[in-house]
Amino acid sequence: EIDEIYYIHIDDQHPDSLRFINDCKWWFGKPVTILQHPLRSVLNACTKTGGKGYINGIHGARCTQYLKKEVRNKWEYEQPYEVKLRYVWGMDINESDRAEGIIKSMPKQQHLFPLIDRKFTKARSHEILKASGIKRPAMYDLGYHNNNCVGCVKGGMGYWNKIRVDFPEVFKARAELERIIGA
Repeated sequence: EIDEIYYIHIDDQHPDSLRFINDCKWWFGKPVTILQHPLRSVLNACTKTGGKGYINGIHGARCTQYLKKEVRNKWEYEQPYEVKLRYVWGMDINESDRAEGIIKSMPKQQHLFPLIDRKFTKARSHEILKASGIKRPAMYDLGYHNNNCVGCVKGGMGYWNKIRVDFPEVFKARAELERIIGA
């Protein structure tokens, strides 16, 4: 049983992500608490943290570190009692390697991967959402493989070619960010 549900929001996510979270509240039967880092955006995380020359690399993305991990770590630290932390991850069966990396990087927490455990693909998960009356996040309808930030700094060449067409203002902003950071 899930006691509380949290979602870490980043301003760069597609606006439809919040609609999706709101639609899922009734399915969960519980409210979803939205947490957010004061830096709020990828631009701020990359420019206001003193990280010249680095946006994304072998140790991950600067924005992930600040806008997701730091928010989660702060929340964990602020809990007034010993919490049995269980994180539920929405990775599908094709992301098993990624799940193993999460378990290794966060050994003190319990991790649940319901889609992997049920051997669900992303397509199967989307079918279940549709049958439940929940519209999947818009980024999937636009042909993206994930519902990350629009202009995720971890995207590859094909992803960025698509962003350049679908979200030219984001493409331009990320290119400018690279020049500002010197990355």
